Amino acid sequence: MYLVAVMDWAGRQVLNCRLSNTFDSRFCVDAYKEVLYRYGAPDIFNSDQGGLFISKAFTGVLKQWQGSAWTAEAASRTVSTLAPPSL
Repeated sequence: MYLVAVMDWAGRQVLNCRLSNTFDSRFCVDAYKEVLYRYGAPDIFNSDQGGLFISKAFTGVLKQWQGSAWTAEAASRTVSTLAPPSL
């Protein structure tokens, strides 16, 4: 099973999540689109460099919604993004 969660790091909330039993970017795209329609485009979108997030389908959504600057964490730094910093 694969899980995608779209989070608001500043508010420390999960805005949407989806499960899939296939490694296909469609469920990631759908989860993110729901967030875009519900909350609008974020100023910054951060993800890891996984294949689902660098697929043409997913990056196409990011390009379509102007206003989202995309950053991708390097694989060696993913451990540092597991917990948000304390406020």
